[in-house]
Amino acid sequence: MIIRKILYLCFALLFFSAPSVAQEDLTSPVTWQEKMRGRLDTLLMQPLLEKSQVAIMVQDLMTDEIVYAVNERQTMRPASTMKIITAVTALDLLGGNYRFTTRVGYEGEIKDSVLYGDLRIKGGFDPLFDGSDMHRIGQMLTDSGIKTIDGNIIIDQTMKDTLQYGEGWCWDDDNPVLHPFVYHHGLDSIWFPLPFSGTVVEQMQPVVRADDDTLVTVILGEVTHGMAKVLEPMMKKSNNYFAESVFYQIAASQSVGEPASALHAKKAVNRLINRIGLKSADYKVADGSGLSLYNYVSAELLTRVLRYAYRKPSVYKYLAPSLPVAGNDGTLEKRMRRTAASGNVRAKTGTLTGIISLAGYCTAANGHPLAFTIINQGVLKGKDARDFQDKVCEVLCKE
Repeated sequence: MIIRKILYLCFALLFFSAPSVAQEDLTSPVTWQEKMRGRLDTLLMQPLLEKSQVAIMVQDLMTDEIVYAVNERQTMRPASTMKIITAVTALDLLGGNYRFTTRVGYEGEIKDSVLYGDLRIKGGFDPLFDGSDMHRIGQMLTDSGIKTIDGNIIIDQTMKDTLQYGEGWCWDDDNPVLHPFVYHHGLDSIWFPLPFSGTVVEQMQPVVRADDDTLVTVILGEVTHGMAKVLEPMMKKSNNYFAESVFYQIAASQSVGEPASALHAKKAVNRLINRIGLKSADYKVADGSGLSLYNYVSAELLTRVLRYAYRKPSVYKYLAPSLPVAGNDGTLEKRMRRTAASGNVRAKTGTLTGIISLAGYCTAANGHPLAFTIINQGVLKGKDARDFQDKVCEVLCKE
C-alpha cells in the first residue's frame, strides 16, 4: 500500500511539473514550410481539380529539400515549358557564347569585278537573320570587289534534314516551317539589298539546292548572332521557331558528316536527363518547342532540370534573365500583378489545348530560392488553370 502511494505521488509530480507535448505544440511557432503546405493543400481542394489533373513539385535550392510535391512523377505534356529543357541542354552543351552562323561564299572566278559563278548563302538556322544582315552580305561583295554576279544565288539548306515540321505537330496549329535559312521578306527579295552596295545581280531568282561536293566554295564571310539574343524571344515571348532553331543547333553539334536531325538533338537531351539522375526511357522528347503532342515529361523532370541549371553558373547566367518575370514582361506581363509573386517569379509558361504549365524560380519569404513546376492537364478553360497557378506562386512567395 505504501509503495502504491509513493508511485501515485511520483506520477503526480511528473505530470504537473513538466509541460505536456500538447502544450509545447500549441506554443511553438508555425514554420513557413508548414504554412505553405497548408495553403497549397487548401488550393488543391478547389472544383477545378475534380475534373482535371495537376502535378506540382517545389524544391528548396538552398537546402535541396523537396518542400511540396503532388503527382510529380506523372508524365504529362509540357507544352512550352519544354523550352526550358531545350535551353538548358543547349547552354550546357554549346555554352552561352555560342553563335548562330550564316556563311557566305562563292563558286567560280572573279574577273574585272564580275563574279562568273554563284553566290552561296549557307543557312545556319539563325532566327535573327534579317534585312540588315543581307546588307552586310552586300558589303562583303563590295569589299571583295564584286560589282556584278553573272550566276545564281544559291540558298544552301543542307545544315539540317528536309523535314519541315516537327514530330507530333498538329496540322491545324500555327507551326513554323523548319528551314535553316529564312529571310523574312521572302527568297524572291534576297537580291534587292545587294544593289544598294553597288552589286548588280544578273540572276533575279535565288535557287535552293544542296551542296555540290565537286565545287570549291571561297568563303567571303559570316553573319552571326549570339545565344543570349536568341533565348530572349524564345523564352519571354515563347517563340517556337526560335526554340526549334536552338534544338537544331544542338542537333548540328552532334551530327558528324550528315545533316542535323531531330534525332540527334533528342539523344543530347536524353543524355542530360540521365545526367541529372533520372531515366530518359521514362520520358518522351519529340521537339524543342513543346508544340508536339508527343512530348511527355513530369513535374519532377522539369524541376530537376531547373535545379541543375541553378547549380551550374555558366547555364543559369543565361537562363535566368531569359525567363518572363511575373507582372513585368513576356508571357507573364499581365499575371500576378500586385501580389507577392510580382517581380519575384521568373518562369516559363506553356499552353496547348487542355494543357497549361508553368515552371521556373522564385524566392520564398524565408529568403530561400525555389525551383517549381506546375502542370495542369485536362483543363477546358485555360484561364482557370492560370489563375490556379498564380495562386500557387503567391503562396510560395508570401509569408
